[in-house]
This record gives sequence, structure tokens and C-alpha cells, in this order.
Amino acid sequence: MARIVVIEDNGPNLELMTYLLEAHGHGVAGARDGEDGLAQVRREPPDAIVCDIHLPRMDGYEIARQLKSDSGLRKVPLIAVTALAMVGDREKVLAAGFDGYIAKPIEPEAFVSQVEALLATALRTGAAALPGHATAESGPSPEKHATVLVIDDSSTNRDLLESVLGPHGYRVVGANSVKKALEIARETAPDLFICDMRMPVEDGFEMLRVVKTEPLLASKPFVFLSGSVSESKELAEGLRLGANSFILKPVEPEKLLAIVDSLVGRRRQVR
Repeated sequence: MARIVVIEDNGPNLELMTYLLEAHGHGVAGARDGEDGLAQVRREPPDAIVCDIHLPRMDGYEIARQLKSDSGLRKVPLIAVTALAMVGDREKVLAAGFDGYIAKPIEPEAFVSQVEALLATALRTGAAALPGHATAESGPSPEKHATVLVIDDSSTNRDLLESVLGPHGYRVVGANSVKKALEIARETAPDLFICDMRMPVEDGFEMLRVVKTEPLLASKPFVFLSGSVSESKELAEGLRLGANSFILKPVEPEKLLAIVDSLVGRRRQVR
């Protein structure tokens, strides 16, 4: 498991992130201000850094600047966890040197998977090639060999799946509602649907029902994303309607890739 430094001045937020990461087996060192956090990283470089932007004594932007100018630390994945939500904020954070972005308030059921997905990508490709932060050293993007339509009302969950699937050659398209997803699907005919089971207004079961009635879409694999597929009745209903598989939250990147590859990737590679 990874050793992670969490730099967060809000006590409850720091406690929550520490608890979630440690519950999944990671070692966590916490810091309540930027200078202390940077000093901890310099003393013992971790496997990843989770960092707020607005911090006392030294903000996240200055931490990013110093780390990315240090040849011994620049490849340590630096993940922003921030409430900045204005248009362009995400791009500004990534441009400042952060390798990933998780929005506040964090979603406890997804937070660890988000951090692990970014860390796993860094270990495979090097931090400079993490999603959303391309550099001249990143090389060309992988060939896109399949389109995955992700339907989830949480932008955090959609971003997480894209961060896992994108580096492996999948083109990920997101939709925050069944209505929007159907519009996209009818225009693009995606190779695979991954759909949250429970959403406001119309849920994943309704999405599946409609997909299976449309000739252009009916044969496409359909995967449910759920935080609680504990009831056999839900599982049976999904399979009866034509679902191919279920992915449980928090999403485990390797399991997600295995399921997607089995339904789309490997099949397309042998054509």
C-alpha cells in the first residue's frame, strides 16, 4: 500500500481523509499548513500527496511550484482536493503543476478509489502523464479503440472512471442524466454503457430498459455502477433486463479495467 501525505488545514476534513485512506490500508501523514506539509514531503518523500489549495503559511500553488522544480520530488503525484468550482478552476489547478483534481466536498464512498486511480496511473506512466496534465514529455495519447458512455449524476465519479479508462485507450463520454445519455447514445452509438444504478428523476434501470428497445443500442454491453448491490432482487432485475455486469463503489481500478476489457477491449482487439 501507499504512503500518502495529506495537507489540509480543516481538522474534520483531514480526519475524514486520513480515516478513509487508512481504512484501505494506506499509511497517512497529515499536515495542517503548507510549510509543515512541504517539510514532511522533503524529509521522507511519499508515494503521493493530497493537498488543499487554500492553506495557511504556504498555499497549494506554491507547494506545487516548489515540488515540480525539485528533480527529486517532481514525479511524486500531487493531487488537489479543493472546493474551487468556478469555470476554469480545474484547468488553473492542473496548469499550476497538480497532477490530479478531486472536488470538495469529497464523496467518502469514492474518495479512496479516486486517489488510487491517480496513483496507479502515475506508477504506470509517470506523474507528468496523469490525466488532464499533459507535458511535452508525455508523448502521444494512446489510440482510442472504444467509446464508453458513463452515466452518473456525480461529476466526481465520471471523472474517476475517465482517469482510469482514458490512459488505456478508451474514449470516455459522460452524461449526468438518463435524458442526456440517450441523446448522446443516439448520436454516437457507444461501445459500452456504464450507468449508476440510482440517480434522481430516472434511474439506471430506466436507462437500461430504453437502451434494450433501440436497435442501434440494444446489443451494446451495459454495466451497472452501484454502491449497494447487496439485494439479490436488484441483481436479478438488472440481469433480467439485460445488464452484463455490476461494478461496486468504491471503484477498484483494476477490477473496472478487467470488466471493461472483457466486454469491449479484448473483443475489439481480435477483430
